[in-house]
Amino acid sequence: MKKEHTTQRHYGPITAIAMIVGIVIGSGIFFKSDDVLKYTRGNLFLGVIVFCIAALSIIFGSLTISELASRTDTAGGIITYTERFCSSNAACAFGWFHTFIYYPTLVAVVSWVIGIYASMLFGLETSLEHQILIGTASVIILYIINILWLRFGAALQNITTVAKLLPLILFAIFGLVLGDPKPLTTESHNIFADTSWIAAITPIAFAFDGWIITTSISHEIKNSKRNLPLALIASPIFILIIYVSYFVGISLYVGPEQIVSMGDAHLDFAAQKLLGHWGSKIMLTFIVVSVIGTVNGLIIGSIRNPQSLAMRKMIPFSDKFTESNKKFGVSLSSAALSLTVSLIWMLVHYLTQKFALLGASDVSEISIVMNYVGYIILYLQVIKMFIKKDVKGVFKGIVIPVLAIIGSAFMLVGGLQNKMFLIYASISIAVVVISLLYYSYSKKSSVK
Repeated sequence: MKKEHTTQRHYGPITAIAMIVGIVIGSGIFFKSDDVLKYTRGNLFLGVIVFCIAALSIIFGSLTISELASRTDTAGGIITYTERFCSSNAACAFGWFHTFIYYPTLVAVVSWVIGIYASMLFGLETSLEHQILIGTASVIILYIINILWLRFGAALQNITTVAKLLPLILFAIFGLVLGDPKPLTTESHNIFADTSWIAAITPIAFAFDGWIITTSISHEIKNSKRNLPLALIASPIFILIIYVSYFVGISLYVGPEQIVSMGDAHLDFAAQKLLGHWGSKIMLTFIVVSVIGTVNGLIIGSIRNPQSLAMRKMIPFSDKFTESNKKFGVSLSSAALSLTVSLIWMLVHYLTQKFALLGASDVSEISIVMNYVGYIILYLQVIKMFIKKDVKGVFKGIVIPVLAIIGSAFMLVGGLQNKMFLIYASISIAVVVISLLYYSYSKKSSVK
């Protein structure tokens, strides 16, 4: 019989919603909008369509996962759902993938973005080395906060979520009111003839990613069987509205062609144009706070992953990771492993950027598309549950999970446009194979 580990429930429904919104709305929407317009060749209407297509993965994915979340509040989130509704082998594979690739690569890339915008804000040298140093320091500080001051980490998530919405809403309103409406009214013939626009799904996938991370604290959410599904359903719809409004607003205010030509610098240009020099500084401050909130949310989820695996004897030295520290409320060994892996990926990210080893890509794209492919396993389980009459209603049991699968399929098609995809997929598959080999060995050893 497995030993039960009781956990205090620190987080309310507001924190759960703030965590989803705070992780998803972060750096991606600010520095991926120009990439979307590049792939759509400046076509704003097509860009909006791609945003809506990509949103299928998060909206219907969230609705589908909420069916599983409402049936358990055991520690582990996605690992628990996979173990309970699929198999322990699949749970181990998912857990290793999230622990050693998915979470830490996102932490590395998004914390690097803190360095990018902090350098702009304080007028520092915008070298890759400075950006990585700032990002690394941010990661270490945020890990310390979430280990030593658990409740402060939750409060920080709520505060940064509010802060990050302000610049998005501001640009959306002023862009729609003061911007040039011509890009909206310009006729475009045969906009779907060139399929290169499909590649825009990949940067949008980055901007939408992270919603699943909230499930990692499901066992720490008060009344999680009600509050977590509520957060999973409400948050993605709100996020889509904010994203499309901002994308259209900033495009009308700056102009699609100018955004494409300026790249990531278009945001600073828009802020100075709208608010002047000091207004630009204020806007950049909000953006830095916004990205800090994203990294903070990633870390909140990440530090619990090794512990979730250890509770199931799915990683080496499991006994060292299982118990939460009574004073701090988290497993210190689990947090330390999570931090170590994140710092390793930060180094890998630096090297790949320094020597242009991944072209225009980054290490986060190793995991994002493959993660959505993995979700299909869970979506299929909801359909099976409907067949067994465990899920009531065709809409919940068939329509929603099928749309979620279609959303994941679009993510895969978008990912295939990346020339590095096969390398990314190979790395992900290698980690999964290692996890399964270890778990098989572990089970055989325990029998002996």
